[in-house]
Amino acid sequence: MSAQHPIACIYRPMTPADLPAAHELSMRLKWPHRLEDWALMQRSFKGFVALEGEQLIGTSFACPQGAFATIGLVIVDPDYQGQGIGRALMELTLSACAASTPILNATVAGALLYTTQGFVEFGTVEQRQGLAGAVALEPLAPDEECRTLGAADFPRQIALANAGSGMDRHAILSHLQDTVVHSAGIVRDGQLQAFALLRTAGRGHCIGPVIAQNPEQAKHLIAALLARIPGQFVRIDVSVDSGLCEWLGLAGLECVISVTQMALGTPPQPRGDVRQFALISQAMG
Repeated sequence: MSAQHPIACIYRPMTPADLPAAHELSMRLKWPHRLEDWALMQRSFKGFVALEGEQLIGTSFACPQGAFATIGLVIVDPDYQGQGIGRALMELTLSACAASTPILNATVAGALLYTTQGFVEFGTVEQRQGLAGAVALEPLAPDEECRTLGAADFPRQIALANAGSGMDRHAILSHLQDTVVHSAGIVRDGQLQAFALLRTAGRGHCIGPVIAQNPEQAKHLIAALLARIPGQFVRIDVSVDSGLCEWLGLAGLECVISVTQMALGTPPQPRGDVRQFALISQAMG
């Protein structure tokens, strides 16, 4: 039975001291986030908690990215759901987005709340995961080559990530540098044209973002990174219109859940000749 609505429910910014309880809450809901994943979010973005007395019963984050802000890790303790706590957390989080357009990835249950707050759907993302297996490399164009990225490539990574996502990714990719274990980039005429990152997260590894000009480049980058971690757990979040879903299934990465992309306003659009084929994460977009 759900608890009575906590009369003394307190809402405030998240602090490092809240991280163990937030991690425990996510584990109760079988979310895969590690304590390290929570710590990265807390030190990098604007987090909020709901408390009944000393008990943490809800969380949320706003991740500002220029003209847009992603919202994620909106969690309410199952014993307190349906009592307005999620809505109150969302109101705080939306305020933290300031003038930025909020976007998020919603579960079926969450989408009902967000629709009442004015969010509209603009796409679907599949969470795919499994054990990394050997996948044949998709052929590149004759004038393209794939290589590991170096520090000198970072400014170009930012430019490509900004164009592919339609958001300002400088801060978010800077925060993620310590989690990157491998990288792959496609170069033509000496200039980086596409890239993908393999990072530690969740139950093992995740691939994202993947920024490329076409599905062939994206597949080549993903296959190159999978080859780095044979037999290890990996997750990737891709849009259903990416052209990658069937191929990822053949690579052993099965769809475990689909989420709805939603925006409170006009969603971001890719610019130029690149697009984002895989998210950084559902919380960060």
